[in-house]
Amino acid sequence: MNQPVTRSAIDVQALGKVGVLYGGRSAEREVSLMSGQGVHQALRSAGVDAHLFDTGERSLAELAAAGFDRVFIALHGRYGEDGTLQGALELLGLPYTGSGPMASSLAMDKTMTKRVWLQHGLPTPAFELLDAGSELRTVPDRLGLPLILKPPHEGSTVGITKVAGYSDMKEGYAQAAKFDDRVLAEQFIAGRELTVAVLGTGRSARALPVIEIVAPGGNYDYEHKYFSDDTQYFCPADLPDAVAAQVAELAERAYRALDCAGWGRIDFMLDAGNQPWLLEANTSPGMTSHSLVPMAAKAVGMSYADLCVSIVSEAACKVHSPARDS
Repeated sequence: MNQPVTRSAIDVQALGKVGVLYGGRSAEREVSLMSGQGVHQALRSAGVDAHLFDTGERSLAELAAAGFDRVFIALHGRYGEDGTLQGALELLGLPYTGSGPMASSLAMDKTMTKRVWLQHGLPTPAFELLDAGSELRTVPDRLGLPLILKPPHEGSTVGITKVAGYSDMKEGYAQAAKFDDRVLAEQFIAGRELTVAVLGTGRSARALPVIEIVAPGGNYDYEHKYFSDDTQYFCPADLPDAVAAQVAELAERAYRALDCAGWGRIDFMLDAGNQPWLLEANTSPGMTSHSLVPMAAKAVGMSYADLCVSIVSEAACKVHSPARDS
């Protein structure tokens, strides 16, 4: 990992007027409100002229008229993390944090993410995409039990069910289908849950220390992710050096395969044989008090405020920028 970028290395006055886009209209609005408030406070504490802007309550016309020089995207889920807002910001010529429209759209679609990773020879659990016409009872025959059902366009474990038996398929499908018109069925990988934050773009992208997540009963759901104090986090994770290096390298490769930019987080399962399996990519990760990117940054000496300043200092439009290294 490169040396952390400290606040003193960045001229915060040169950042201009910064909008912190938060809230939004997705199922993750509540988390986004917390992320945005945390980022806003951190930027203000560092001397940045930062202002909150709720995209769920205010229009694009208001955003265009707000006079921001750049924006920090602290939105999660649809209409904020899925490429739609990024495309609008490109049209407005307003520099923004994180990945561009295409990478954001790919990463938000868990099915497309897995297809890209497989094309790059990266390990991800076997899967099928289901719809209302699918024969649900035959899916466990191919993917095994237990298996995971999830909406492919949601995050924060929204709509996810662990299916233990054939009779649970219908209910699990219905739960995920509340959030998406198709449902991702995924092979369940038993083992340790890991996540890796990545900062930077192209060849400069570097992984932060690996974090292990240990939730009560192995159930890292919405409550345990954002509100409970019962979940344990170990950073750096207690892994053999070779395994930690393998996971970090795989995170960087997965991040680059999607052409992510600025910052992001890659989630894994590590099986009993210490084989890491890629689950999903997050191009606008949580920035709450329970969030993992700030935790990983702290492990390399980067404070929450330094992290926020570093991320927003790299805000840029991506579509018409010179080709990035790969």
